[in-house]
Amino acid sequence: MGKKKQQEQDAYGQAAGAIGGLAIVFGVLAAIKDRLGLSWPATVLLTVGVLVALGYLAWRIRTAVRRLMAGEARPAAVLQQEASEAALEEADAAPAHPELTAALATAGAIGRDQVIRADEVKVTDVQTGTLYDFLVPIGRTYEDVEKRLGTVAGNLGVTRLHTKLERSRDTERRVRLLKLHEPPFTRPFPVPTRQEIEAFRGVPLGHDVTGKLVGLETFDRASLLVAGMTQMGKTTLINGVITCLLIAYGDFELYLLDGKFCGLTRFSKVATRYESSDDPAVFEDILDELNARSDSRYARMKEAIENRRRPPAFKPVIFIVDEAADFFAHDESKEGREQARRIAGKARSLVSKSLESSISTVLMTQRPSDNAIPVIVRDQFMYRACLYVASSGTAKVALGDTYFDTVAPINPALLDPNIKGQAVLFAHGSSTLVRGFDFKDEFIWSVVDEVQARQQEVIQSAPVSPLIQAIELMQSKGIDFMLTADLAPALGIAEDDATERGKKLAKLLGVQADRTAQGRGYKLTELLTAARRAA
Repeated sequence: MGKKKQQEQDAYGQAAGAIGGLAIVFGVLAAIKDRLGLSWPATVLLTVGVLVALGYLAWRIRTAVRRLMAGEARPAAVLQQEASEAALEEADAAPAHPELTAALATAGAIGRDQVIRADEVKVTDVQTGTLYDFLVPIGRTYEDVEKRLGTVAGNLGVTRLHTKLERSRDTERRVRLLKLHEPPFTRPFPVPTRQEIEAFRGVPLGHDVTGKLVGLETFDRASLLVAGMTQMGKTTLINGVITCLLIAYGDFELYLLDGKFCGLTRFSKVATRYESSDDPAVFEDILDELNARSDSRYARMKEAIENRRRPPAFKPVIFIVDEAADFFAHDESKEGREQARRIAGKARSLVSKSLESSISTVLMTQRPSDNAIPVIVRDQFMYRACLYVASSGTAKVALGDTYFDTVAPINPALLDPNIKGQAVLFAHGSSTLVRGFDFKDEFIWSVVDEVQARQQEVIQSAPVSPLIQAIELMQSKGIDFMLTADLAPALGIAEDDATERGKKLAKLLGVQADRTAQGRGYKLTELLTAARRAA
């Protein structure tokens, strides 16, 4: 009962207050009416209008004071939104470039409501095609175009092979897009001169679609896998690379394993070791030799670091294998499978662990299938090049399982098989279409002869040693092989026992003798190889 009584009293109080408020409002209105001589409706409207204006003014003053107190703490999102709205208004006012806007918007490189401004596009006709230099809208970058380059090319009426994209150095919004007039390499480019090869920063592998030299920055601490179907120009491409190495790379050792028997023969005279064989045992022997050299170099590096000395600089070694898949094959016998397992492990070790010791590997294969070169070996290659293949699946074997998920990939299955030496070069996460150099034999022979002459000068200027004496003796006699029994006395070894004589001579020369049909002895080529290595 007490609560109900209290509620009745509150109601009476609120009613009395309301009646008092109405009386005051009526009194104020009456005073205004008498003062201004207005009618009752005009007085009410005037009073309401004044109150609304005063309320709005108070709100504006309060908002201004709060902004003033906040200083420069205006939300960045608001500023960005206003800037974007202003940019969109400006873009809407500017004429659009119809071809690029349609191609990029359809591909999703820019938004449907965005345009490529005509006044920000420069179109230039070059020797090989049309070059578009333009800015993408605010909020978009070069990468938006790069990720959708294949679709953009299709919207422009060409294929991915007809396009080349370049990044600008001044802004992420600038794009340089080349659209070729005709399929790439329809007209061959002239081979580079010696001066162009020497001036190139790195090792040129071929021309790009514009005729510009492209290649690798260095073969030091790098490895390369070259794959493609037979008769597509792999050997021609790698012969061009070796020629460029001999011209401009400096002093290095070249190991060649010619599984095609005559593909790399042009360079046999200047190779530290040259083998023409498809026997896996020969491959394994070279792997053992180079892995041992790598271990020796790492030991010297470790010793230098432990003694707080600068690590030694090693002469680069480049090991090139043609028809590499043959050396990983086996005859399904227990011994064959074991040999293949050993070879795969040694090859993986050489490719993955020898780079820091300046030993690089190049493998070429015409069978880029899953079982041609073991995965544990393929996965170690830093650089990859794939010539024409029959399918995208085969391309993945050569370029990597995730290749087609990379930025702007080029499908090697779309290359023209009638244009030899074309390849997709995949390096540092980007793809470049190249065509290798097809040097004439006369040019290659002249380069080889020059290198061989320099090597001979180095040997002749080397300090006199038993090895140099043996070389000079065989060269003076004009022979390529000399029995241990004849060479040992000439070098001052007077030993009647053949075994002891052979041991002393091998220790003196630092080279092991070969067993031939004539007997045990030394080949001039192996002695020259040892001398070049020592130099």
